[in-house]
Amino acid sequence: MPKILVDDREIEAEEGSMLLQACLNNDIYIPNLCYVAEMKYPSALCRMCFVEIEGQDKPVAACVATVRENMIVKTDTPAVRRLQRSALRLLLSVHHVDCKNCPANKKCELQRSAKFLKVGLKPKQLEQYLKEPEIVREHSCLDYYPNRCVLCGKCLYVCRKQHGQSVLTFANRGFETVISFYGQDDESKVECEGCTVCVDICPVGALIMRD
Repeated sequence: MPKILVDDREIEAEEGSMLLQACLNNDIYIPNLCYVAEMKYPSALCRMCFVEIEGQDKPVAACVATVRENMIVKTDTPAVRRLQRSALRLLLSVHHVDCKNCPANKKCELQRSAKFLKVGLKPKQLEQYLKEPEIVREHSCLDYYPNRCVLCGKCLYVCRKQHGQSVLTFANRGFETVISFYGQDDESKVECEGCTVCVDICPVGALIMRD
């Protein structure tokens, strides 16, 4: 099994496996919001898991970098932290911070990333852009909170994996991008009642089963 050097620590990982997973398996935390271990082609949407790899001229996303023998990786360089903090602040600029009323409180990946990167959840001099409405109730049994959502895409992936198709999709562009629902009235719609895979995997409490 190949040996690689991560922050001057030697670890072993399977050849061709994802670098991010290899680090997480060895208790080396790298901030990440969109990574799902079994996803064959990681989306790299959140742009949080940057690392530096010797021989490459700029930081790369660890979720799409594969392990190779004698790899030398740095997870805590100034360039890496600058990129991660910039990505986090961008997410916070469109995030309604209301932790005490959020079901993800204390188990939220955004909270964890902010604490790890030493970035306050309400950075000073950060202009906010929040969407309307605060709660979307278009789905038959789900409530969606667009100002909590980090657009990680995990819900789309697990819905499609569970049912062979997904009732969730990205809609709009730029700051207006949201999760949208379709096929609710179609005869071939995915039956959502009793299924909570999208709710369970959401890292920030943006999808809630309606009582």
